[in-house]
Amino acid sequence: MSRNDAALITFDGSVATITLNRPDDLNSLNLAAAKKLQQLGEEVEANPHIKVVVIQGEGRAFSAGGDLRTLGAAAEANKIAPVVGQMLHHYHAFIERVRRMPKIVLSSVHGSAAGAGMGLAFIADLCIAAEDAKFTPGYAKIGVSPDGGSTVGMVGTVGVRRAFQIFLAEDSFTAQQAFEWGLVAKVVPTAELRAETKKFAMRLANNPAAAIAGTKTLLYQAATTATKAQLDAEEEKIIGCMLTEEFRVAVRKFTAKSQ
Repeated sequence: MSRNDAALITFDGSVATITLNRPDDLNSLNLAAAKKLQQLGEEVEANPHIKVVVIQGEGRAFSAGGDLRTLGAAAEANKIAPVVGQMLHHYHAFIERVRRMPKIVLSSVHGSAAGAGMGLAFIADLCIAAEDAKFTPGYAKIGVSPDGGSTVGMVGTVGVRRAFQIFLAEDSFTAQQAFEWGLVAKVVPTAELRAETKKFAMRLANNPAAAIAGTKTLLYQAATTATKAQLDAEEEKIIGCMLTEEFRVAVRKFTAKSQ
């Protein structure tokens, strides 16, 4: 891994941190970034020791979204379909992995999160934001519809009507507004974002891996699954969790305290 890569990864116990690393371009997403994110996503999904994945941005912003210089040049050259198609092929593979990997994905947002950058912030399972975070849909302003998982992460949280408002009637919104709408779990002082993110990630990582994996699967499928099928899935997941040594240890500790 080179420090010049479009995204970097570091490890701290059972927490992996992916850092968007194009600070001079406000961590905008281009083909190199999409490919690197796909690669790092595959790496953390395959690592059995990782329970929590943090996504953050280097420099002044989380991510300004798609690299408009790349997209503009492609449009002028009448190559927008192959250029965007190739980039989204890799980026959407990463987004799919974020949603399915049996780990909690936590976005840590400061500064600007615009367009696909906003989508990335909210496609994560949880989001912690600095007080200075500013979320900008941006799509309608340049005459396009949302991409990069933006509608997936948004509609499931705020509903269709609020999503219409956000994408078509909001120039931008604050971290506090995002918190009130349920998009952000915590808002913290800007200077404390990294420390608070680490604390939050470690708290999440205290959960047993089986509990994390089972809960994530059940929560995402609940809205689209018939009641009987969801109950069957709950039964399967909880029995699977109860077969682990972590469950047996936890129960022994709990019963010892209650005696």
